[in-house]
This record gives sequence, structure tokens and C-alpha cells, in this order.
Amino acid sequence: MRVPFNDLGPQHAALREELMAAAARVIDSAWFVLGPEVASFEREFAASVGCLHGVGVASGTEALQLGLAALGVMPGDEVITVANTAVPTVSAITAAGAQPVFVDVDPETLLMDPARIEERITARTRAILPVHLYGLAADMDAIGAIAHRHGLRVLEDAAQAHGAALGDRPVGALGDACAWSFYPTKNLGALGDGGMVTTNDAEVAGRVRRLRAYGQADRYVHRDKGINSRLDEMQAAFLRAKLPHLAEWTAQRRALAARYEVLRDLPGVMLPTLVASDRRSVVHLYVARFARRDAMRDLLAADGVGTLIHYPIPVHRQEAYRECRDQAPFLPVTERAAGEILSLPLYPEMAEDALEYAIDRIGRHAIA
Repeated sequence: MRVPFNDLGPQHAALREELMAAAARVIDSAWFVLGPEVASFEREFAASVGCLHGVGVASGTEALQLGLAALGVMPGDEVITVANTAVPTVSAITAAGAQPVFVDVDPETLLMDPARIEERITARTRAILPVHLYGLAADMDAIGAIAHRHGLRVLEDAAQAHGAALGDRPVGALGDACAWSFYPTKNLGALGDGGMVTTNDAEVAGRVRRLRAYGQADRYVHRDKGINSRLDEMQAAFLRAKLPHLAEWTAQRRALAARYEVLRDLPGVMLPTLVASDRRSVVHLYVARFARRDAMRDLLAADGVGTLIHYPIPVHRQEAYRECRDQAPFLPVTERAAGEILSLPLYPEMAEDALEYAIDRIGRHAIA
């Protein structure tokens, strides 16, 4: 049997009529940039995460970049984040002119460890950028308390956390602002690229709106040095069609993730933390850890089971960020986990027999 790591086909086949109607609506309107679809999706998505304001931008990376700028991050400032994230988290920091400062992660959740933050704060620190990695919310109460004590801003990276929450408080409204990605593989994905900044701060929202359109405050009146970063009308229409299905997809992800629990007590296998205190993962990725990760991946590939590694090289070890390599002594958990993590197949439309086959193959190889 062949088990793909992910398959976007079934979801879009099921929504074909809704997506075609959304496309027709945009074509018939003849309004293709910053029109009614974007405005409607901004309102609808912001409301879904308990925010007053949503500002659509071209990508999740630029949502981070513009979110940082809107929070007052300037060239030469430092932004505290994690190194076990996708590179775009850090490339957004450098695009804003700031310097990334990495803190280690909790050994169970692999999320930013609040206990490690204060030792990394300096006079140049302006913001903290926690990542809700793999779909589990970071410990925002502890992070927020530290930020408040030191007068720092907090920008959430929720690219992998659509629908995640702390208790009944959705991510997206837990910091000063939040950056979202709608890349096609996300839990809420467009049919292209897209992003958004959500916030309850009208001033921050207004600045992001200017920054996404060349810093324009009014037609041909430019208050800030901005860029061109606008969520496309067509993608906004597709996302509006998908948003009502997000809760159902999340429930399916959680149900599938629960099936992997039969592997929990196998030797050399550590399953992910999907519930931490009042936080429950939306399982964007199902990332287990294996004592013999590379051997397991090769064996599963030979059996037709697709896997990926999110992420094999921490950002401070990337050639592009070689100036950050001296931060390695602060990151022992990050470095150890990079050699153990393996993302297993999981997506809402995954077939029952495919999941059972993947579980059986993992079990056989873990025992061997």
C-alpha cells in the first residue's frame, strides 16, 4: 500500500462546487485586489479567533514581517523566538531589520520554554515571537506575563494553529497581534498563498493596512515605508468557502491522531503531546520522536509510508543564519529533538485502511 504524507485532492474535490461558485463571484464582480471578498474574510476570520481586526496580506511570512513592524520593531532591535521553527519565522524577523535571539523549547511540547526567556532578554529586546508549533498553543499566559514585566510586545506565529486555543480563548488574540498563513497545506489553506494579521489594537491594525500597501494612508499619501503585500480577492473567496468547514476538519484530525495512541508504549517511540494543561492541539502535524529516526524513516519509505521532518536543521544551524551559531549552547533540547522528530501521515480525509497500515508498519519497525 502507498500512504501519502498528505493529499489535498479529496478536500478540494468535496468542495468543488463551493469553490467554483466563489471563483465565479470574484470574476463577475471584476474586482480583483482589496475588494469585498478580502474585507468580508478579514471580518469573518478575525471574529472566529475573537479579534476585532483582521488585515489580509500576501503570505504568512509577510504577516509576521508587517506584524513586527506594526508593533514597533525597528532595525537593530532583538526579537526572541525559537530555532525549531520553519525558516520563515526568522526570515520575517530579519526582513523587519531585527536580530533573532533564540530560546530553548520545553522537552515535552517542543514549544517555547517560558523559563528560558528572561535569561535571553537584553536592552535591545523589543518583542517575543512564540510559535504555536504543530498545532499546539504555546504557554501564552506565562509568556505574556514575562513580556508585561519587561515592557515587550508579543506577536504570535499561528501559521500551524488555526482553531487552537487556551481553554476557551483562541490563539490569535492572546498577544498584541498574531500572524497567520493560509498556504495550501495549512489547516485552513488557500488555493495559493495568503496570510493575515489579527489584533484587538486598532492602531496596530491600521499600521498593517498601511504597510501592506506601500505605507499609504490615503490615495497617494504615504505615511510609512511599506511594501506590496495584499491578500488576493480570489484566495479570500476560496478561504471564505472553507472557513465554515474548519471545525469539522479539526475534529477529524484529532480523531485520527488518537488512533496513533496504540504506539505510545513501544520502545524507542515518543508520541507528541497533544494536550498540555488547558491547551489542545489542532494537529496540523503529527510529530513523533524516534530513537532511530533516520532508520525508521527509511523503513517506512520502503513500505510506501510517506513522512517528513519538521524541521531537520534548526534555524541557527542554517548556512543563511550562520551568525546565530554561537547561540547553540542555549539550545540543547532544540538540537537533540532535531535528530529525533518525524512527522507521520495525517490529514482530515485520510482513509481508515491507510492509517491502519501506517500504524502497523511503525509498530513492526519499532519492535524490530
